[in-house]
Amino acid sequence: MTSASPAAANRRITTLAGVRSIHAAFRWLQLHEPRLRQWQREFLAIPAPPFAEVARAQWFASSFLDLDLNNVHLDAEGNALAELPAAAAADNAPIILLSAHLDTVFPAGTPCTPRDEESRILCPGAADNGAGLTALLALAAALKSAAILPACTILFAANVGEEGEGDLRGMKHLFTVSPYAPRIRAVIALEGAGTSTVVDRALGSRRLRVEITGPGGHSWADFGRPSPITALAEALAAIAHLPLPANPRTTLNCGLISGGTSINSIPSAAQADLDLRSLSTEELDHLEQAVLKTLSKSVQAEARRSHTRNALRLREALRVREALRVTARRIGDRTAGALPHDSALFTSLRAVDRHLGLTTEPRVGSTDANLPLSLGIPALAIGSGGAAGGIHTLDEWHDPTHRHLALRRILLLLLDTCSLTLTS
Repeated sequence: MTSASPAAANRRITTLAGVRSIHAAFRWLQLHEPRLRQWQREFLAIPAPPFAEVARAQWFASSFLDLDLNNVHLDAEGNALAELPAAAAADNAPIILLSAHLDTVFPAGTPCTPRDEESRILCPGAADNGAGLTALLALAAALKSAAILPACTILFAANVGEEGEGDLRGMKHLFTVSPYAPRIRAVIALEGAGTSTVVDRALGSRRLRVEITGPGGHSWADFGRPSPITALAEALAAIAHLPLPANPRTTLNCGLISGGTSINSIPSAAQADLDLRSLSTEELDHLEQAVLKTLSKSVQAEARRSHTRNALRLREALRVREALRVTARRIGDRTAGALPHDSALFTSLRAVDRHLGLTTEPRVGSTDANLPLSLGIPALAIGSGGAAGGIHTLDEWHDPTHRHLALRRILLLLLDTCSLTLTS
């Protein structure tokens, strides 16, 4: 994308906001809030747990067809896609990706019937990402209603795999094997509620599933054999005391632990899931290595203790020492990154906020913007309006009151970004 000075960006946005068709789109967004609320309630009632988003994706594909968008389809990963072609669309021409993730953090079987409480919509996933998904449809509908032809093609994506172990699989597909991959020049990810917020710094994360295995046995008859649970407990205690840098901020958490079969059995396996996060990919690499070394030391220490306990049975002690094993595999990997504040995309956002009288509030987050930022593609995640609370809980709510202001913000940013892409 061609960079631009703040003054030039301010002039562009002022001119863009004065176009009659843009005003028509603004009016549509404000007048059709009841329809937006109806859409939101309708798709929230369709469960979208991790790796099971297909029913909700099909609903969005049907809605894209109703809006008369082009090339509506589900791709091989399950993303629901549609295009709004440019005024002079050409094969292999650049596109802007406007996305909102379909999935929620809630497992299959979670009740998901939305209900109203005054102006609020209460439902698991009501804001994350009910707000973003509603905005995706609203913007497409407003652009079509006002007959706006963007300067470059807009790819609308209701994508899978943003939450948890989804590990950005929808975005990874779009930026690797998808035919759209070489054409995407910028990404605006619609994420949750809020009007002034924007995630411009990608929080990196590394998720590890650690397992320690051993021969197991009876707590009395086989006493002395090494215990995977003891080794894992010692490792987790040591990992909790690993030094972490304050700058760049880096964190470590054990969120899940399991193992064993009964109180009177020496366990044959123990498992833990670890979440490593940092603003620096380099620090994530260092921390991952420190975790792996700590695990290895703990396994060796438990094996030595087993040898001592079995001193009178040296042959067995040597055998079980060999049997204690540790494995660690990544179950999630999100690269850190940041959108430079002198980039064309961020400069355009500041100009839009200046025009609308908003305060730009940059934040750190782990979102669908991580993937394009790691590839050097300009990207940000932006709030889709209204207020929210209880995120990632069964009491989650979204109040879409005055969301039209956030939707105006996104619309201006989207169309200005299309123009900048065309001239780059």
